[in-house]
Amino acid sequence: ELAVGRASKASVVQAYEKLEPKNSFWHIHGWVCIFGCLMLMMYYTTVCGWMIAYFVKFLQGTFNGISTEAANMVFSNMLASPEELLLYMAISVFGGFAICSFGLQKGLEKISTIMMSALIVLIVVLAVHSCLLPAAKSGISFYLLPSMERLKQTGISTVISNAMNQAFFTLSLGIAAMEIFGSYMSSEKTLTSEAFTIASLDTFIALLAGLIIFPACFAYGVEPTSGPSLIFITLPNVFNHMAGGRLWGSLFFVFMSFAALSTVIAVFQNIISFATDLTGCSVKKAVAWNVAVV
Repeated sequence: ELAVGRASKASVVQAYEKLEPKNSFWHIHGWVCIFGCLMLMMYYTTVCGWMIAYFVKFLQGTFNGISTEAANMVFSNMLASPEELLLYMAISVFGGFAICSFGLQKGLEKISTIMMSALIVLIVVLAVHSCLLPAAKSGISFYLLPSMERLKQTGISTVISNAMNQAFFTLSLGIAAMEIFGSYMSSEKTLTSEAFTIASLDTFIALLAGLIIFPACFAYGVEPTSGPSLIFITLPNVFNHMAGGRLWGSLFFVFMSFAALSTVIAVFQNIISFATDLTGCSVKKAVAWNVAVV
């Protein structure tokens, strides 16, 4: 995707039209990518809204001194409230497009650099803290030690499929979110080194996130196979047992909100670039139309 983007210097449909051999149909995949971006934004903006909602909840002191069961119920109650979900989803949509309207360097690049750097520092601190919790050793073993028995139960094909799903989802591959950033790359940088840096940082953050969550699951008796909701169930309990937990929780979820928002912005950037390339309209006009579409 980076190679296609840099070679074409265009958004995905125009990129394939520029580069494809005569009488071939790669440009059709470009349209599939744009459709995929819109479908992804149908639910990812909601998940981004969850992060923003939890930042607000920590600021308000919702989790102060409550039990593990009560912390779990906060998440369930949020999912049962259409009004709350709609509000925070709308904030993520309008916020994402607002940042994109400032352009790539003034908007996305500047904000992402500051917030992601802060998030990495905080994640390292939290990972160390989680690894020092009681019963953390069991969580680390569950997370990092291979289990042949579980591999047999699950099936090797399922494990490989899940790993590929994770790799494609975490890097937003297949919907040209990476392609659009390739189109902005200068020829001074090598594609291999950029791809290696992106994949390495992504994997590093994912491994650290596991070191925060799984030791805490075993320390506070949370089921470690709960899926995506783990971050909203486990971490409030971690922060509740930390000195200054309200502050740590607020910081963590504001940075996580920006991490989620960075993915939203990456996909929005793809959609906006597609609109400006296709119609020749201004960025501001493309943003206005696409806010309505999304």
